[in-house]
Amino acid sequence: MANTFTREHEPMGQPFYRHRYIQILMVAVVTAIAGEFKINPFDGDVFRIALGSSVFLLFLLLFRHLSYPLTGLITGIFVLLFRTAIDLAATDLSLHEITARHFSATVYYIVFALLMRLIKKRMDRFHPLVLGAVAAVIDLLSNEMELLTRLLVLGTDSFRLNEWNYLMAIAMLRTYFTTGLYSSISVSQLRAVQKEQNRRIEQMLGFGSGLYGEVFYLRKSIGTLEQATLDSYALYRSLKDGGDDGHGSQLLQMTQQIHEVKKDSQRILAGLTKLVDREVTGDMPLSGLLRFTIKSNQKYADMLGKTITFNQTLTTDYTTASYIPLLTLLNNLTANAVEAIPVKGNVYLNIYEKDEYTVFTVTDSGGGVREHDIELLFEPGFTTKFDDEGAAATGIGLSHVRDIVRMFDGDITVSNAPYAGGAMFRIAILTEKLRKEE
Repeated sequence: MANTFTREHEPMGQPFYRHRYIQILMVAVVTAIAGEFKINPFDGDVFRIALGSSVFLLFLLLFRHLSYPLTGLITGIFVLLFRTAIDLAATDLSLHEITARHFSATVYYIVFALLMRLIKKRMDRFHPLVLGAVAAVIDLLSNEMELLTRLLVLGTDSFRLNEWNYLMAIAMLRTYFTTGLYSSISVSQLRAVQKEQNRRIEQMLGFGSGLYGEVFYLRKSIGTLEQATLDSYALYRSLKDGGDDGHGSQLLQMTQQIHEVKKDSQRILAGLTKLVDREVTGDMPLSGLLRFTIKSNQKYADMLGKTITFNQTLTTDYTTASYIPLLTLLNNLTANAVEAIPVKGNVYLNIYEKDEYTVFTVTDSGGGVREHDIELLFEPGFTTKFDDEGAAATGIGLSHVRDIVRMFDGDITVSNAPYAGGAMFRIAILTEKLRKEE
């Protein structure tokens, strides 16, 4: 499981709480305090099972950029000082007796940190259940070293086999609880990262789809300029051969200006093409096209203050490398469907295969299309949409859609859909032109 807390290098000017030594001190302080929440499973106060061990393990799992040996050493020393200070204030024992009593805890944290360091680089490859089992073994070995230290320092030897089984059970319980908590934190962070990545992908797709339309029209304009240059130059030659040098010179200057505009447009196109290739790469399944189309147009409907229900039907879901032009098509048609609905209604998006074609339909519950307007819908400049002040829209959206469909040698038709109450746009493109071969 990826560790989202890892930092190989700390940047300059970082907040003080991100400094490594401040974090190590925080680990030591919190562990020492948590260690006071404890139970004593055996007679007397010879050995404690405290929350500090679980907290220390959780910190080691989360803060892997810290030095484990140094963290264990400082934590062990701080725990010793903390417990010594408490006992000095609460008991009549001497400083030497108190220090000897709690010195084994320092050994526990040092040994625990050193053993955790052995598996530090392999933690991400461990299944959570395996990680919990390994941590339990480390906990048990650290407890054994703590008990051995008590035996050497205090001469304490009161543990039997059944008590070791009890210690192992406790170790399993608290390490699995801690690793489970760590896994939950990691999953939450991964979901947050994934959410941010999805947001950026949506922005990228919106950017790429809009830019694709601009590149498409720029290519078309360059073709028009190229033809205008050729026609102008042919007319110039005709005037010159006819002896009209005055008009011929003027026309030649105009031809040169058109040529310069074409060259500038080509340079802009080259830059935009590189930008599109860099920002929008890879492939996408058809289901992804539907998901992004619906999500972006849901936001558009909300912005217009409309209540739109989006319905989708997908019976084929192959991967395509042409998702940007397809997304441009679907976004344009779906946005038009949203605009056609007065306040509340439905938009239906369907993708299916029929014979050798992949068919895309966008249907709305708006007022539909008048029969005498159907033939003009795809003509540049034709529009039936006006703003609140009566100004007409540009009328290039559907002509843009038609041109992209033609680029695929596809077919687009529009008709009224009585079952929905509005218009239905149907696009059919040969599947072999869209499907990415595996």
